[in-house]
Amino acid sequence: MTSVPEKSRIAAWKRRFPSAAAVPLGLAIALSVLLTPNPGSADGHACLPDEPRTYRTSDFRAAVPCSLDGATVVTTEALQALLDHGDPLLIDVFPAPRAPKIVRDSEDHLWLPPIRDSLPGTVWLPNVGLGVLPVEEENYLRANLERLTSGDPTRTIVFFCLSDCWMSWNAARRALDWSYSSIVWYPEGTDGWEAAGLALTEVSPVERTEGQ
Repeated sequence: MTSVPEKSRIAAWKRRFPSAAAVPLGLAIALSVLLTPNPGSADGHACLPDEPRTYRTSDFRAAVPCSLDGATVVTTEALQALLDHGDPLLIDVFPAPRAPKIVRDSEDHLWLPPIRDSLPGTVWLPNVGLGVLPVEEENYLRANLERLTSGDPTRTIVFFCLSDCWMSWNAARRALDWSYSSIVWYPEGTDGWEAAGLALTEVSPVERTEGQ
């Protein structure tokens, strides 16, 4: 018989991920246990018990909070389960250099976009995890979230970067502030994924348009 606490966890999990309502009971129990706050980073550092009231604006590679209010925090194992039984949108926010202005303003200069190893199926939106977003970066993030979710604010979105990377926490929080309601934060990032022996694949940043 399923216990009352287990039923509560399952109900909470199904509310967080409505598209998973048809998942078998046994799997729902397993996922409800897995989708819990991360006890620490991929390299064993302890996470911080308290969340800041605002976005992190400096020292982005440091111990991160254990939680993000309004979001689901997942371990590598939990993310694997979510990917196996759902279709979340994966967004990597690892920073990358932008093409110089002279390149953006002219067709006569060559610019090779950076390449990064990330989770399979990932969309790379670099530089959107800053604490204070320049207008161009905010436009870039807003436009791509709208496009990638087809305007559905309930679409499950997973944000990540490296382990101990505040940029992923910032980006996930920003999406919550913009009324996206099914946000998942994966604090272990590509470090945790690779440490688990899972494959990474090359990705390039999503191309920017005018005003981005």
